[in-house]
Amino acid sequence: MTIAVLAIIGGLVLLFWSADRFIDGAAAGAKHAGMSPLLIGMVVVGFGTSVPELLVSGLSAWQGAPGLALGNAYGSNITNIALILGVAALISPITVCSKVLKRELPILSMITFLSLAMLLGGAVTRLDGIMLLLAFAVLMVWTVRQGLKTRNDKLKTEVKQETSGKLISVRLSIILLIVGLAGLLVSSRALVWGSVKVAHSLGISDLVIGLTIVALGTSLPELASSISAARKKQHDIALGNVVGSNLFNTLAVVGTAAVIKPMAVPREIVWRDWPIMFMLTISLFVIGYGFKKRLGRINRYEGTLLLTAYVAYTAWLIYSTF
Repeated sequence: MTIAVLAIIGGLVLLFWSADRFIDGAAAGAKHAGMSPLLIGMVVVGFGTSVPELLVSGLSAWQGAPGLALGNAYGSNITNIALILGVAALISPITVCSKVLKRELPILSMITFLSLAMLLGGAVTRLDGIMLLLAFAVLMVWTVRQGLKTRNDKLKTEVKQETSGKLISVRLSIILLIVGLAGLLVSSRALVWGSVKVAHSLGISDLVIGLTIVALGTSLPELASSISAARKKQHDIALGNVVGSNLFNTLAVVGTAAVIKPMAVPREIVWRDWPIMFMLTISLFVIGYGFKKRLGRINRYEGTLLLTAYVAYTAWLIYSTF
């Protein structure tokens, strides 16, 4: 078991480091290819931070651990909203100005609600996975078109500022991309193996491990990115990281895992974890969207409530396990 714990710790550290290298290499490569700053921010960086979830859930499904695969995806969504946005709002209250993000918030709420129909069936089939991936592809095309059509958007301005630093060479960007991807593969493999071993040794379900340790670990890139954005008062980037990641997790991560291997749905997800994820998503929509002429805003009080919800949910998981 000691080796399994070390594999989890080492996997998390390498996962965080590798994700950073992978995103830097991918973003630099996209700039060399002439991609606009907004697309780099929305597609390369925004969804790139969710590559750890994709690899971990894909490997978990392949190794026959559906609880770990689904727990990682949905647990990351809960962590992104409750922990990451809660911390970011405490650092600097988040004001939502971007029209692009305001269009994505209700879509995220709708997709989260519709995912319940799939879970109630008791299994995420390969057909479900294909449908999720097709929905993600359509959403990506729509998001890119909306982003390019929207002029003078606050998110576009913040991303342009964030990506205006020194451009690394094509050779170095390729090296970073390859090294980052290799590190992600190795760390994901170690994290999944160690998590399954620890879960079996302690009699804890794969689902709980996925919802807690693994979900937090794979969300580290989003946490680092959102904290950095909050400190720079780049509020739309901080929120965009979370919204983009949750869309990616719900559609692409679960979809890819199901295509690799259809998964049985642990019943706890339906009555315990999905409702928490849905309520947090709706609360994010209500406080982040802004109605009538009021800008969406997540203040420190609301950030504290989000953090409290995360602590309470984690405590509930631990209490129900032992």
